[in-house]
Amino acid sequence: MKANPRVAVIGGGPAGLMAATVLSEAGLPVDLFDAKSSAGRKFLVAGHGGLNLTHSEQAEPFAARYGNNAEIFKKLLAIFSPGDLRAWLRGLGVETFVGTSGRVFPKDAKAPDILKTWLEILARRGVAFHYRHRWQGFSETGTPLFLSETGVLLECPAQGVLLALGGASWPQTGSDGSWASILAAGGVRLEPFRPANCGVEVAWSEYFRTRFSGKPLKNILLRCGDQHATGDAMVTSHGLEGGPVYALSGVIRDLLDTGGPVPVFLDLKRDLPLERLRERLEQRRAKESLANFLRKAIHLTGPSYSLLRETCPPEELKEPARLAERIKNLPVLVTKTRPLAEAISSAGGVAFAEVNADLMLRKLPGVFVAGEMLDWEAPTGGYLLQGAFTTGYHAAQGLLKWLGQPPATPSIPR
Repeated sequence: MKANPRVAVIGGGPAGLMAATVLSEAGLPVDLFDAKSSAGRKFLVAGHGGLNLTHSEQAEPFAARYGNNAEIFKKLLAIFSPGDLRAWLRGLGVETFVGTSGRVFPKDAKAPDILKTWLEILARRGVAFHYRHRWQGFSETGTPLFLSETGVLLECPAQGVLLALGGASWPQTGSDGSWASILAAGGVRLEPFRPANCGVEVAWSEYFRTRFSGKPLKNILLRCGDQHATGDAMVTSHGLEGGPVYALSGVIRDLLDTGGPVPVFLDLKRDLPLERLRERLEQRRAKESLANFLRKAIHLTGPSYSLLRETCPPEELKEPARLAERIKNLPVLVTKTRPLAEAISSAGGVAFAEVNADLMLRKLPGVFVAGEMLDWEAPTGGYLLQGAFTTGYHAAQGLLKWLGQPPATPSIPR
């Protein structure tokens, strides 16, 4: 065992900061590098709409949110769970609460406050921050190389390296995927980057696009294949955004990859059973306009009504039984997903087969990988941040083990 070996964490997002927390808790000198001028930029983006830190779901369904990687995350989450994350945040001075949806939020603190406190504590522990340092790979001797803001190529010796460089969504935060070519040149197998938790494109008519862009479709059920999601969607000039769209975007994306547009189906009145809906529609008087009747009878207004007009033949709107079926199962044709750069997260990256159980690259001993660099995806709702925190924690513990150091539990000195 080498006394206090110096380690490099490359990437200052949630995964990298959690890794630096574990490694500095173990008493190791830590250098943290980031290509941008500050750390935690994507963490701050996550806080724009309310900082959803994790979820209160039970372990089995929580792990299932990671899809094809559910079994891997079942093991990882057993090591650093949502409960462990909340306990660590409590030590940071951040109390959390469970919302009505089961999502976990900070009670009083905002993302900038949490990040500021976190960075201050890491600095007090001796973590050295190196901003505007873009990773360039390794020298012939295995030393990490960085391009500084002045254009100088620097060698920064480290006995262990942890990569947490993010995926390829929101490149303005530093997650631009530029690291992929470096690892691929070293023989590491990568899966192509693809958008996840993203909007979709629909060929709206000019009228519908200009009249309803930015308007919500409230409390709908969205279905694609055998998957469904509920919540509020948003009509945009290009198609649809919002929670249920993001939840199904991976399914839609994969179906689009097989060729051709993909139909999705909207239940515009998901709390009203089909039979009751049909009964109400049969009460329409002959001279009453359809728009006025639907507004009064089932509170269907705005973009929901116009979406019926947009997608249904006129004769179907006249027959109550057929209209009821359309309201409960309205087809909308998706032509593509929105670009990767706009996506909340990305799929693709380092294949799990390329890392061992401790998240160390098999082809690069002493180099560990965490966060969105790995090929996994999950829905919004706390699963993304939890995945980043958990893999950062686990990879750091793996690095400690590889260096012959005892494991560390991230605590926060007050």
